[in-house]
Amino acid sequence: MRVFKSLVLLFLLPVVRGSMVQLKNGGYEDIVIAINPGLPENDNIIRNIKDMVKEASSYLFNATKQRFFFKAVKIIIPLHWLPKPEYLSIKTESYDKADVIVANPFLKYGDDPYTLQYGRCGEKGRYIHFTPDFLLNDNLYNIYGPRAKVFVHEWAHLRWGVFDEYNNDAPFYVSINSGKASVEATRCSASVTGKYIVQSTTKECKYDEQTKLYEAGCKFVPNKIQNAPASIMYMQNLPSVVEFCDQSTHNEKATNMQNKMCNYHSTWEIIMNSPDFSNTSPINSTSPPYETSFSLLQTKDRVVCLVLDVSGSMAQNNRINRLYQSAEIFLLQIVEMGSWVGMTTFQSTAQIKINLQQIVSENVRQNLIKHLPTSADGGTNICEGVRKGFEMIKQKYTNLYGSEIVLLTDGEDTCMSNCLTEVEKSGSIIHTIALGPNAAPELEQFSDVTGGLKFYATDTVDSNGLIDAFSGISSGSGNISEQSIQLESTARSVAVKQWMNGTVTVDSTVGNDTFFVVTWDGITSPLDILLRDPKGKEYRTSDFTVSVLNLRTARLNIAGTAEVGDWYYWIQNNHTDSQVISMIVTSRAASLAVPPVTVKAHMNKDTNNFPNPMVIYAEVSQGFLPVLGATVMATVEPQTGSAMDLKLLDDGSGADITKNDGIYSKYFTSFKGNGRYNLKVRVQGKDKTVRLGRRQSRALYIPGYIENGEIKMNAPRPEVSDDEIQAKLGSFNRVASGGSFVVEKVPSRGTTDVFPPCKIIDLEAQYEENKIHLSWTAPGNDFDVGQAERYIIKMSESLLDLRNIFENATSVNTSSLVPNPAGTKESFQFKPENFTIENGTIIYFAICAIDNASLTSEVSNIAQAALFLPPKESSSSSVPGDKGINVLTIVLIIAGCVAAVLIAVSTAVCILHKKNRR
Repeated sequence: MRVFKSLVLLFLLPVVRGSMVQLKNGGYEDIVIAINPGLPENDNIIRNIKDMVKEASSYLFNATKQRFFFKAVKIIIPLHWLPKPEYLSIKTESYDKADVIVANPFLKYGDDPYTLQYGRCGEKGRYIHFTPDFLLNDNLYNIYGPRAKVFVHEWAHLRWGVFDEYNNDAPFYVSINSGKASVEATRCSASVTGKYIVQSTTKECKYDEQTKLYEAGCKFVPNKIQNAPASIMYMQNLPSVVEFCDQSTHNEKATNMQNKMCNYHSTWEIIMNSPDFSNTSPINSTSPPYETSFSLLQTKDRVVCLVLDVSGSMAQNNRINRLYQSAEIFLLQIVEMGSWVGMTTFQSTAQIKINLQQIVSENVRQNLIKHLPTSADGGTNICEGVRKGFEMIKQKYTNLYGSEIVLLTDGEDTCMSNCLTEVEKSGSIIHTIALGPNAAPELEQFSDVTGGLKFYATDTVDSNGLIDAFSGISSGSGNISEQSIQLESTARSVAVKQWMNGTVTVDSTVGNDTFFVVTWDGITSPLDILLRDPKGKEYRTSDFTVSVLNLRTARLNIAGTAEVGDWYYWIQNNHTDSQVISMIVTSRAASLAVPPVTVKAHMNKDTNNFPNPMVIYAEVSQGFLPVLGATVMATVEPQTGSAMDLKLLDDGSGADITKNDGIYSKYFTSFKGNGRYNLKVRVQGKDKTVRLGRRQSRALYIPGYIENGEIKMNAPRPEVSDDEIQAKLGSFNRVASGGSFVVEKVPSRGTTDVFPPCKIIDLEAQYEENKIHLSWTAPGNDFDVGQAERYIIKMSESLLDLRNIFENATSVNTSSLVPNPAGTKESFQFKPENFTIENGTIIYFAICAIDNASLTSEVSNIAQAALFLPPKESSSSSVPGDKGINVLTIVLIIAGCVAAVLIAVSTAVCILHKKNRR
C-alpha cells in the first residue's frame, strides 16, 4: 500500500494539456471534439458524433456507479465547410487543444480508435483520435462494438490515465488455477469465456514448442453471450460488459499495461483515486440528470495582434534589436498566408502601429515589418498594451472571439491583475513571451486563463530563445501543410576571422517557402556567407537580402521547392571582435498529400515545486505515425546559470512509459534556482536508422465471436507492410520550442541529493535450464541520470505478497551484481534456492535500485518466470467457464463405444455357437 499511496500522489500533479474540460456536479463540460480541416464536408460526421456522445453519457453514468456523465460538448467545424446559422464563432478553442480529433489515418492505416498517452498511471492523456470511417461505417460494429462504448473506453484513457487490459504483444500468459497450470488469454476479467482459434483457419490452437504458449496467429475468440460484466478496458464490445474491473474482478496476473503501469491495481481503483472522483458524489438517479448539449463552432481566418513592450528596459542587452530580428522572422516566415495581422506597442501608454492587414502577398509582409519598433523608452503598463490590441481587433470584428495576442514584455508591472478578468472573458487567446530575468511573474496567468502558449527567453544571445519563441507560435487550426516548420536554429560565438559551419537536411516532406536566415549581433556590415545545396549550387552573401531597417539579418528565400538532401553552410566573422552568429532555417510542407515530419515538445507540467522531478517529452511523428530511431536532444535554459543538455529516449524505461511509440522522454532534476526555465528540442533523423512505427494503445480489434456454438470470424486487421512505411521517410532535421515552465522552492544554498533512482518498468524474467534469467534497463543515481549504487531483487510465489510486502519476500543474492550507467540493458542469471521448480511452477520477481545516498527507488514492475510443459497433444482451446469437449475426450468416448460393441458381438457369437453345438 505504500507504493500505491505514492502512486496516488501523481494525481495531484498538474499536466500540461490544452484541454479546458470542466467537471461540475458530475457533468463534464467544455469537451472539445475537432474535425480535421482536411476532411470534406459531411453532416453525417456531426450527427454520428452527437449520437455517440449522447449514448456514451448514459453508459458512462452507469459504469461509474451514477457519478459521471457528458453534459456539454463543443464540435469544431473546419473553415472550408459552408457556414450555417447554427454555427457559432470559435473562442479560445482550437483543433490543437481538442480532447477528441476526427481525422483520416496516415497511409490509410486502418480505423483503430486510440488515445495518445504520454504519462504514467493516473495522468491525463493528450487526445482521442477517431477516423471518419469509424464514425460513418456501421460495418465496424462487429470489430470494435458500439461507438458509445468505445468512446467511454477511450475517455477512461484520456481523463483518468488508465491503460488497456489486453496486450497484442503478449496475448497469453501461464496461470495456475486450483493447483493446475494452463495458458490463458491476457484479459480482464478472467471470467470472460471463449476459445483459442487460429484466425486464418478457424482451427483450435496448438502449443508453440519454444514459447510453451499458443502458436503464432492464435486468437482468443469470445463467446458473444457472457455473464462477465467487466471490463470496459478489455472488450467493451461484449453486450454483458458494463463495468470497469474492480478489486473483486481484476485479473492481476494478466500481462497487460494496466497491471504494469498501475502496480497491479484495477482500473476502478485508479478512477476512485482521481480528483474527479474525490470532487463528486453519486447522483440518485437511474439516468444522467441532463441530456448532452452540443455547440457547433466554426473556425475562421487567423487574427493575430503583436503587443510589444517598448519600455526603457527594452533598450538594455540589445533587447529591442533582438525583438526586431525575431518578430521579423515571425511576420515574414512563420505566420500563415491568409492570416490577419496587426501591431501595437506599449510603455506607460499604448499605441496602434498598424491595423489588421490580411497576408495575401509578400508586399503585405514587407509592409508589416516597417512598423516594428526600433527604439525604447518609458515605463511599463501591460494592461494598456493588451487593451489597445483588443481595440484594434474590434475595429474589424464585433468581438474578440478566436483572435490571438502575442504579448512580449521584459518588465515588471504590479497592475496586471487589473485586467486579468477582462482578459479571461475576452474570448481571445494570449500567447506570452517573457524576455529577460525581470519580466512580470504574473505574466503567465494571461496564458493560463486563455489557453495560450508560454515562452521565456534569456538575455543569452547564443541560445536563440527569442527567435525560437516567435517561431513556435503557429496556427492551432490543425492545417499542418500551411504551418511553418523549423529545420534549424543554432547560434554560437565566433572569434575574429573564424568560421561557423554546419549542415541542414531538407527532407522530402518539406521544401516549400524555405528560408535560410543568418543573424549576428556585432557590426552592421554583412558577414561572408556561403551556402551550397545538395546538387552543388552555391549561394553567397550577395544572394541574401539585408533589409535597410534590419542591418544584422541576411535572408535567402529558396525559389520553388528546395532540393532534398544536405545543405552545407559556411559563415565567417569578418568583424574585428567576436560576435554571436546564428543560422535559422524554416520551411513548409512540400505536398498537401504528404504530411511533414513534426515535433511537439513540452514538460509534464508548467509549474513545479522542488524537489519534485519533471519530465521532458518530445513527440516526433509524421501524420499520425510515430517516428522511431531519431536522435533527440533537449536543452533546458534556466533563468540564471548555464543551459543543460539531455538526450531523450524512446526505449520504454525511466521516464519513457512505452517503447517505440515516437514519444521521447527524460526526467529533469538539474534545477539551478527558482524562476523560469526555457525548453528547446533538437531532432535529427538519419536515413539508415530512422523509421515509422505504428500507434500503440489502440482499441482492441476483435478477431470474431462464438455465437450459438458457431465461430464467426472478422476479417483480419488491415496492416501496412514495413516496406511501405519505411520508404516514406529519409533523413531530416527539426527544432522545436517546448515553451517555458516555472520552478519554486529550490534551496538558495544549493541542493543535496534528494532524487532516488527511477522506478524500473521493464523487468522481464525467463526460466532457462534450471536458472532464472532477469533483464531490465538500468536506472540512474537521480531518476534516469547517472548510475545507481546497488540492486535489491526479491522473489515470491505470490504476486500480491511481492507487491504489498516487498521487504518480507525472499531475497536474491546480488553481491556480484554491479549497476551499469542509466539506460544500459542489464542482465542477471541465477539458480533460485529454497524453491522447488516443477511443471506448473510460477515465481514472481521485483527489483529496487539504491543510490549512493541510500535513496531507494519504487518497486519495479513484477515479472513472472513460469515452468510450463504443455501436454503432447494440443489441449482443448476452451477456457474456464466454456463447456467445450476436447479432442482426447472424444477419442476415448469413441474407443469405449467401439469396445462395448465388440464385447456385445463377441458375447452373442459365443451364445449362438454353444446353442449350435447342443
